[in-house]
Amino acid sequence: MSISSIKRPLTEKDLLDDRNVEQLKSDEKIDIHFNPNKNLSIDDQRRALPVYKYRQHIEYLLEKYQTVVIVGETGCGKSTQLPQIIAKICSNWTTHSKAVGDGQQHQQKQLMVGVTEPRRVAAVSLATRVAEEMNTELGHKVGYSIGFENCADKSATRIKFMTEAILVNELMSDPLLSTYGAIIVDEAHERTLNTDILLALLKKIVRKRPDLRVIVSSATIEAEVMRDFFNTNKSTVDPSKDTSAILCLDGRCHPVDIFYSEQPVADYVKVSAQTVIKIHETSSFGDILVFLTGMDEVETCTEILKDYSRGLRDKKDTKFKKLYVLPMYASLPRSDQMRVFEMFPKSVRKVIVATNIAETSITISGIRFVIDSGFVKLRVYNPHTCTDSLMIVPTSQASAQQRAGRAGRERAGNAYRLYTEQAFTESLATYTVPEIQRSCLALTILQLKALGINNLAKFEFISSPPERHVVAALDLLYALGALNDSGGLTDPLGLRMAEFPLHPMFTKMLFASQQFGCSEEALTICAVLQVQSVFQQPPGGQRAIQARRSKHQLSVEEGDLITYLNVYNQFLKADKVKSWADRHFLNYRVLLRAVEVRHRLASLMNRFRIRLKSSSDVDSVRRAIVCGFFANSAYYHPTGVYRTIRGDHELHLHPTSVLYTMSRPPKHVVFHEVLHTSQQFMRDVTPIQPNWLTELAPHYYQCGTDREIQESRLLLGGGGVD
Repeated sequence: MSISSIKRPLTEKDLLDDRNVEQLKSDEKIDIHFNPNKNLSIDDQRRALPVYKYRQHIEYLLEKYQTVVIVGETGCGKSTQLPQIIAKICSNWTTHSKAVGDGQQHQQKQLMVGVTEPRRVAAVSLATRVAEEMNTELGHKVGYSIGFENCADKSATRIKFMTEAILVNELMSDPLLSTYGAIIVDEAHERTLNTDILLALLKKIVRKRPDLRVIVSSATIEAEVMRDFFNTNKSTVDPSKDTSAILCLDGRCHPVDIFYSEQPVADYVKVSAQTVIKIHETSSFGDILVFLTGMDEVETCTEILKDYSRGLRDKKDTKFKKLYVLPMYASLPRSDQMRVFEMFPKSVRKVIVATNIAETSITISGIRFVIDSGFVKLRVYNPHTCTDSLMIVPTSQASAQQRAGRAGRERAGNAYRLYTEQAFTESLATYTVPEIQRSCLALTILQLKALGINNLAKFEFISSPPERHVVAALDLLYALGALNDSGGLTDPLGLRMAEFPLHPMFTKMLFASQQFGCSEEALTICAVLQVQSVFQQPPGGQRAIQARRSKHQLSVEEGDLITYLNVYNQFLKADKVKSWADRHFLNYRVLLRAVEVRHRLASLMNRFRIRLKSSSDVDSVRRAIVCGFFANSAYYHPTGVYRTIRGDHELHLHPTSVLYTMSRPPKHVVFHEVLHTSQQFMRDVTPIQPNWLTELAPHYYQCGTDREIQESRLLLGGGGVD
């Protein structure tokens, strides 16, 4: 593969040639986080960052405006310095008095600065870094809160990092966020579903709380759109009455050279690995970060690079450094995710192969080279089929800039984009489509209704969700029993669903499992479905054959979900030993993550006083699955394909399904999700009895001739789906 720069094409000889050999020699001594001078103290490193230099401007704007949109290039210190600056210089509005008892006594309470991040690993790593800079123990003055894990002290914590979902959940019990004096919404450009919901709720809160400050920060954001959204007193006559403002900071601390592929790349996973090898063989300094779309691609690329690394060790070639390859994706256990931040000896080059989890907010020390595949895996909701689809699509220009910025956090770097410059300028969208416009809104609507927002049509979103998505979500929630006839939350099911941090289908399955006496099994299945595939898929050769044989031995004819249950139980019987997982070609790290998730879900079940019972009856478990996923049902058509019962849309079994190789495909199935590639494939499929649908969801399905169903609908007022 040949790579070209914006200015001139590079030959293979000078692919990664350093612009200054003397600079390279001095750079090799770097072992700190932010500044290429190891003699600087942490305070000196902070003062060198653009955000720190603008602290007086930030103080002025926060005194005058309720909302400030801060735009600053990657590496300027937004994520680490803003919370410290705000907590330090704005103490006058981070304290308040409240009446106690008969109103004659007053209690002073210092409020927190809340910082939201799109991803768990970013919240944890940033909290760790800020605690280090403030010379305090993590969990004391600086803490974090992520899914099922809280490391913060209510009485002592002043800066709290958290995922956006955590803050949305906190709104359930504290609608005005009375414990916070300022909220920083970091990396708002990603426009995740929780980002848009949180921003819309914050707009309502600032009207009730004039003392609350909201800071929206990102390197690539539509700043004017965000400012106008929060500007409740916008006036062309008197701009001084505006309630929001924009602050633009200086650029990145270090330059990044961008290089493009001269021709489109056919296999970006393979070419990514080849580019890593070329970098390793032509440049003696700097770690490498590779962006791919999902766990399967990450693992494939990681195996290729590990084979290359083992070859270097076997040759005992002292010409090249050792290569240490680390995967990074959302379903990894947190301990494995945090390994990418470890420091390695100078004789070792670190290569991180990651999904877009590493795109924003985190600083991985030593990264000098970034390889951008140009693709990302997004979840897209189809309101016609009422199914979520995982689609691999081109990334946006904003995301590409964020990825390139990872190479310039500590020193000058290079970014290699495995697509042409013409594709970047002409084919890539400027921004990623907001998740609220391409997602199932069932859980979102539940949460909004739990917060007392019943009129969704008048609720102010930055980007309004499609009407069809809202209608489909309401339809699903009503079918699951979370909403009553008037559109309000049912008690207790709807209220519980709103508090449970899972898709309503999973929540309904867990609650229904209690009546079938199989809540232990349903909990295990739910936990495994929150992580990615437990089965390894070697790219080819003898290992691929052995992996298929091992998977066949662990599989059961009751489908993928019962197979996951079987694998999980056997993993526990083997005392969670890594050698057992490797011998059966199972992903050990994913299984550990499933154990961790299950433990935390079990604590939530106990909080709702749901007794955990175990059953040996597989049909009971499958019935519980149907209670949650009855809307995702399909039947086997005589043409040799599956079709959804509702809508009659064509679907296919995914090749990784345990049912794919069955000589007689089951006639009726329910599935977890749809993967859209060359065709629409059902994943995580469970065969069922057709009468279970009418028995467990009679309000959703009816059985009989067309005339009988029509007569029944007329009698019932039009309900039911055949």
